[in-house]
Amino acid sequence: MSKKQIIPKKTPMPEQPAAERIKNYDEVPYGYTPEQAMAEAKRCIECGRPLCVDGCPVNINIPAFLKLAAAGDFRGAINLIKETNALPAVSGRVCPQEEQCEAKCALSKRYESVAIGRLERFVADWEASQGSPPLPELPPPTGKKIAVVGSGPAGITVAADLVKMGHHVTIFEALHEAGGVLVYGIPEFRLPKAIVRREVEYVCRLGVKLVKDFVVGAAETVDELLEGYDAVFLGTGAGLPWFLNVPGENLNGVYSANEYLTRANLMKAYRFPEYDTPIVRGKRVATIGGGNVAVDSARTALRLGAEESIIVYRRSREEMPARKEEIHHAEQEGIRFELLTSPVAFHGDSNGWVREIECIRNELGEPDASGRRRPVPIKDSNFRIPVDVVVLAIGQSPNPLIAKTTPALKTGKDGVVIVDNETMKTSKKGVFAGGDVATGGATVILAMGQGKKAAKAIDEYLKTRQW
Repeated sequence: MSKKQIIPKKTPMPEQPAAERIKNYDEVPYGYTPEQAMAEAKRCIECGRPLCVDGCPVNINIPAFLKLAAAGDFRGAINLIKETNALPAVSGRVCPQEEQCEAKCALSKRYESVAIGRLERFVADWEASQGSPPLPELPPPTGKKIAVVGSGPAGITVAADLVKMGHHVTIFEALHEAGGVLVYGIPEFRLPKAIVRREVEYVCRLGVKLVKDFVVGAAETVDELLEGYDAVFLGTGAGLPWFLNVPGENLNGVYSANEYLTRANLMKAYRFPEYDTPIVRGKRVATIGGGNVAVDSARTALRLGAEESIIVYRRSREEMPARKEEIHHAEQEGIRFELLTSPVAFHGDSNGWVREIECIRNELGEPDASGRRRPVPIKDSNFRIPVDVVVLAIGQSPNPLIAKTTPALKTGKDGVVIVDNETMKTSKKGVFAGGDVATGGATVILAMGQGKKAAKAIDEYLKTRQW
């Protein structure tokens, strides 16, 4: 460590008070001011071996960007980040930095790490405040064409990297708005959609062509795409929700998180009747699950008018996979946590609407395959929770459409496309895949990292044609 003075704690980031924010869909944190950002960047102790870079799935040169930000050179900082990250305003908001770059920060051994994510967000927002960002100089066109299926984080990243290599790239998006999980899954109060549109527009300005309302596997198959393109990248995400398979799951008022969040976010049900997307606005809403999707759903329910929003999770708080910051925000907002609890049935009224969840208490047993202690039901501990809406956020799988219409494409457990982890090559020549379609549900930044790996491998394949 250097001899510079150490400031133990992160510069706090101002945010909306909990009592106010549960009544609106505005973003919760306000972000840093330039002075706060410079002060936080100066906390970097410029250690000899910066492990923070090793913790970043897209390999941002973190020490260099922090040094530029500390000096007030925000243009230089954002330009450096964008050399390896096409979505800095997104990843600065939703990336689990506390488990990645910030976990590796030398300061974190004794103090709070540098707020790398907050600073990434700040310089990206600063750039947006300056007008349209300048475009990098691109190499001469190679004449090679790549089809990218899906405009989520993996698809946008691979497209941005490939177009900067001189290739012609077309993104095919099934929905009416680009962004994938960034627009249909993550709520406005955590990731404003104007920011996603801004990042997508930048990639299109680089030269990427975007085709919306185009369902690959229906409008055209992967094999048909390969007749006109030199390679195909599959970044179609994981849009098939999981269910519990317990009695009463088909009652009215029981949603999958995919449908609940898509209605609220992409289809703007929170602005009904201005947007004609109805959603059941329950007074007592229970969300089943403990990940980011569950916390997003529970916090959305509050903003849709729920008097009580409850998270029902089968393990303890320590085992919850959601980001600590999101759990903290949920607690601030008054969300109730029913931990070590599993639903065993849903009970409805005579009209077929859900009215109660029957649950059983758990205790933690030995660790399972995830490394977390397995929940073990406690005999005769059943109890009921009154509800009028239930959201199931227990996981998801890739939609089977592309696998069913691409015979040579090998899939594994839950329909995940099998890939080589270094090149993201699939079993079918010329076809690559990354993001949730290749991992099941994972993080935005992991999907972006796989997009970068795939872009490098696609470029190599186009040059050599070796598979």
